[in-house]
Amino acid sequence: MSNPLLATQGLPPFSQIRPEQIEPAIDQLLQDNRDTVEKILSGLTDPDWDTLVAPLEEMNDRLAKAWSPVSHMNSVVNSDALREAYNACLPKLSQYWTDMGQNQEMFQAFQTLAESEGFQKLDEAQQKVVTNTLRDFRLSGIALQGEDKQRYAELQQRLSELTTRFSENVMDASDAWQKEISDESELAGLPPMALAAAKQLAQMKEKTGWLVTLDFPSYIATITYADNRELRKEIYTAFATRASDQGPNAGKWDNSPVMEEILTLRQELARLLGFDNYAEYSLATKMAETPQQVIDFLQDLAEKSLPVARADYQQLCDFARDEYGVEQLEAWDLAYYSEKLKQARYAISEEQIRPYFPLPTVLNGLFTVTGKLFGIEIKEITEFDRWHKDARLFEVSRQGTVIARFFLDLYAREKKRGGAWMDDCRVRRRLDDGSLQLPVAYLVCNFNSPVGDTPALLTHNEVTTMFHEFGHGLHHMLTQIEYADVSGINGVAWDAVELPSQFLENWCYDPEALGLISGHYETGEPLPQDLLDKLLAARNFQSGMMMVRQIEFSLFDFLLHQQFEAGKTDIQQLLNDVRAQVAVIKPPVFNRFQHSFSHIFAGGYAAGYYSYKWAEVLSSDAFSRFEEEGIFSPEAGQDFRTHILEMGGSREPMDLFIAFRGREPDVSALLRHCGIAEENT
Repeated sequence: MSNPLLATQGLPPFSQIRPEQIEPAIDQLLQDNRDTVEKILSGLTDPDWDTLVAPLEEMNDRLAKAWSPVSHMNSVVNSDALREAYNACLPKLSQYWTDMGQNQEMFQAFQTLAESEGFQKLDEAQQKVVTNTLRDFRLSGIALQGEDKQRYAELQQRLSELTTRFSENVMDASDAWQKEISDESELAGLPPMALAAAKQLAQMKEKTGWLVTLDFPSYIATITYADNRELRKEIYTAFATRASDQGPNAGKWDNSPVMEEILTLRQELARLLGFDNYAEYSLATKMAETPQQVIDFLQDLAEKSLPVARADYQQLCDFARDEYGVEQLEAWDLAYYSEKLKQARYAISEEQIRPYFPLPTVLNGLFTVTGKLFGIEIKEITEFDRWHKDARLFEVSRQGTVIARFFLDLYAREKKRGGAWMDDCRVRRRLDDGSLQLPVAYLVCNFNSPVGDTPALLTHNEVTTMFHEFGHGLHHMLTQIEYADVSGINGVAWDAVELPSQFLENWCYDPEALGLISGHYETGEPLPQDLLDKLLAARNFQSGMMMVRQIEFSLFDFLLHQQFEAGKTDIQQLLNDVRAQVAVIKPPVFNRFQHSFSHIFAGGYAAGYYSYKWAEVLSSDAFSRFEEEGIFSPEAGQDFRTHILEMGGSREPMDLFIAFRGREPDVSALLRHCGIAEENT
């Protein structure tokens, strides 16, 4: 029987993929690719695009198309067999990419191409592919010799295993904790939707009563609304100590040694390549030029935000004391009393507006908004091969021509990684036969699923999350670039990659757009004016506290990767020091936030978490053009599509931003949008 992972046409055949087929398919592709490289390089005297770059792109795309569904399913329908097959392939893939990055003959061929007359005849995107490749050769240790070269390969392989283990530990620790509740009074305060979801979850697991878990929709509902302080403390403790040496499962999936080893090996890798530390190495592919520039940027933001954040926190403490007699706010009280304060001040809660954001309406509204902005149409395809019954598929068209597709997987469930993300399934590129391979994206969230006949109802935060991920999706899908390495989000500097996603979030707060994305699930009535006014008034509620929280995560990540020394750096102490400098809230001593900080230990954000704030400066300033010209300005929309979304990684992000905005970015729009500027300018 043929291996479905080796099929190169069409969309992945998810339902046909068996764990036992994964390793043989990857083995075969890696061997095929090695043979192809040998064939390309043998007798290659005068390398050009067609004899060197195009065939390498073709073979690597074939590998990407096989690995993409495996990696995706490992995240969304994880099983022991799938995890085992996935993990068996990681060292092989790591070795393959190390070998590619250290192939002297290939490096020389690219060097020769870059220095040839033919290079000047390549278009801008092609030149970017070649210069990026030469940069990546240097970052892959092309200059290393002997033992150093071997050590680099070992480091990459081990890091790939460790980051996966970190992620698995978080998933297993999250899945391991649940609380069965038989007395409904223990859940007093929880909104009806959250209660119904807890009951449905218990029924699915053949339990009586209600089930509370660490899946984010269940956790956030409990910590925000449960009147039962002991229950809040219990779930907070379980959540804040996942995969650590503390809490109800202390030591069972402890990421402490995993983090130590990851950081130790990252520093060794950076130094092997001639950098002082991993933070320096990380910036080699980013917009920011020096570690000090990043630290100054974050500290400057902290300085501007801290007075507002302190005032936010003081107001919360005063409110809890004056209205509820709570003298000492604990970590498990913050979300609860913040919600009470928000309701007292603005007479609005996330739950109150949830009925106005049924998923089908939000989705249609999202498609209408992006259609108006970028001239695209989106329609659902019902017949396709799924990995889970919740998976959906859509087609994106412009002027009647299909230009992209995307999968949606929106509901939280067991064996699915938490959080929300966009990933690429297929990249846009011109194929050998002249045809165009269309981009395909995965868009994944973890919302509450529909309960009974009621559709999934989203909080406004969840609506914003969906717009955010769709912004990433548009960056991938609307690209006009035809070379895989700089097509869509590929080749985009990591600290600019959040620009389209954060940019799109702004429409979740625009009255005109909200009319399109809201509608009561029973009556279809759009969000009433009084609720809309309250939602907009509450937009910057505790924005100072939120800003310094993001700065805390960003500084911790960056300083950790800049300063870490094996056996000397105490990770917890470094985090405590950062908190002393920029935080207004001191978590309890058992809090082990870092042990589930997957962005930096298992995602691509190591020494790059600051990118969220860096890109938010870009996105706020980009959006300010729409504030000036009109929220659905066709000219501004077309310019954003042309200069940002269509260009992928084919040009430097600063050049693209200037082409769109007519100048370099200005931080004042971000501070204004966060409600911080008024108090601090």
